[in-house]
Amino acid sequence: MPTLRRTRARRRAGAVALGTLAGALTLSLAACGSQLDPNQVVGAGGTAAGVQGGAVAGGEVPGAGTGGDLGAGGDLGTSSGTGGSTGGTTGGTGATGSGGTSAGGGGDAPQPGGENAADGGTKAGSCDGFKDQVGVTSKTITIGNASDISGPVPGIFESSQDAVKAYVAYFNASTDICGRKLSLKTYDSRTDAAADQQAYADGCENVFAMIGSMSAFDSGGAAAAEGCGLPDIRSAMVTGDRASCGTCFGAQSTVANQFQNAVPDYVKKNFPDAAGKAAMLYINAGAAAENGKLQAAAMTKRGMKFSMVQAIDIAEFNYAPYVQQMKDKGVKYVQMIAQPPQFVRLADAMQQQGFKPDVFMIDPSAYSLEYIESGGSAVDGTTVFTNFVPFAEASSNKEMQTYVSWLNQVRPGAEPTFFGVFSWSAARLFVERAVALGGKLSRESLVADLGKVSDWTANGMHSPQYPGPRRTGDCWRFLKLDGTSWVPTGGNKYTCAGLTTA
Repeated sequence: MPTLRRTRARRRAGAVALGTLAGALTLSLAACGSQLDPNQVVGAGGTAAGVQGGAVAGGEVPGAGTGGDLGAGGDLGTSSGTGGSTGGTTGGTGATGSGGTSAGGGGDAPQPGGENAADGGTKAGSCDGFKDQVGVTSKTITIGNASDISGPVPGIFESSQDAVKAYVAYFNASTDICGRKLSLKTYDSRTDAAADQQAYADGCENVFAMIGSMSAFDSGGAAAAEGCGLPDIRSAMVTGDRASCGTCFGAQSTVANQFQNAVPDYVKKNFPDAAGKAAMLYINAGAAAENGKLQAAAMTKRGMKFSMVQAIDIAEFNYAPYVQQMKDKGVKYVQMIAQPPQFVRLADAMQQQGFKPDVFMIDPSAYSLEYIESGGSAVDGTTVFTNFVPFAEASSNKEMQTYVSWLNQVRPGAEPTFFGVFSWSAARLFVERAVALGGKLSRESLVADLGKVSDWTANGMHSPQYPGPRRTGDCWRFLKLDGTSWVPTGGNKYTCAGLTTA
């Protein structure tokens, strides 16, 4: 069975540093409906306002390559396909500078047909009446991606930008939209609301749509996007301001106060005794502080009983007292809302005190090599809930194979990630709807069309999402860490059990 690729040292260092950044601490919780209040984040050490000078790096990436032919695919790829050389050399002005790269063709990456084709096998709309407009010329459609690349946690969401680069390369190697190839303009939102706003202000003037973006402080560009009618199909939305943006959509759809019933139902079915003796621990910063209480309340409504709902300060390093409290209360189910460094810290404390709950449940951010390697034997037995095809099961889903293979075309050795999955999904969603609109494609028509998209799975790559209706997806499955491998637990299919609002 294929295994996760090793993360580059820089990205792993960023993941570890994440534990010290309150603002970015709980972003991975977007999967279960998190929101990050910029005011809360500022108070916890973030920077939600005031950058001096230009802070957003811009560049254009036609075909998303760096020149020449793209390299060979990764371990999870399917058999080789044939790709042509597309793109060219262009220059573009970013928010603070200019950049241009040339793009190569498809290399050895797969070129599946049908619904997994780059255009999704979508019935193309008539090209009659296709007009040049912002970001659209007779030869190209320019899209943008603004993700946190630099800042306090370098590379935190670089995987989202890489995923969109990969999709653009995949698309340009085999097809077009009414004779137009895709060109990608990249922005660095720098883990900063002001930088996100700068990126979207530039995007309003220079790109047709923003695709697959992911930012800790995504409130910054929300007003700009809606103000100019800029379509924004994100990996996920994490602030209330972004969720309120009428032209913004999440490939992973979330609503802050909705929690999936699949998690408490899994516990009640498989660990009935533990369901009545539960503890919820959460970092007392940003979205975690809100979600810890909301999720415990939602799971209580669903029939679980929590004897401990406990906040932990971001600066707290001694978790022993919390473990002792759980031992004293007879806790058998432990859930934590934090990031891998805090998960590991709690697991270490539990191991040191000989406390082994029936279930240690955390969110998909722990589904990584960094968690396994840093946690060692202490994290063995961890359970995660997830809403996408596990990377170790990529052979079961052609879309996941295609993502992983093309990711390694544009970034050899890169590890596929939770957020990368949904950024790739966002790029596919954009392409399929643009192809269907054909000559009717405009910012306004795309936004209207996206409002109708429901039950979106990116060809089974992830569980059903509801970008148009803006409802949290309720289908989840579970993985358990067995030594150094994540294995299915509770079955290998999604449990779709509805939502509880807290």
